Amino acid sequence: MPKAFPEEFREDVIRVYRDSDASLAQVAKDFGISPSCLKRWITIDDRRSATPSHAARAANESDALREANKRIKLLEQENEVLRRAAAYLSQAHLPGK
Repeated sequence: MPKAFPEEFREDVIRVYRDSDASLAQVAKDFGISPSCLKRWITIDDRRSATPSHAARAANESDALREANKRIKLLEQENEVLRRAAAYLSQAHLPGK
């Protein structure tokens, strides 16, 4: 018969898994439980809260990716403006003009 863990221990392990970038197997190993046990706890918790952990992580990652892409686009535009300004200013200081 598997040993029963207190509910607050389960909640702590699930919270650590969701808040960290560590793998399920690593978190399970750190807490001395099997990965399948942790997976089952997460599944049960997802059903209770009706917020799948993978969907929440994916949403956070896609938001971060969207923000990063906006930032990249802005930086590329700024770089283009600076490149054109440098080309214009270098032409203005050529001898004979």
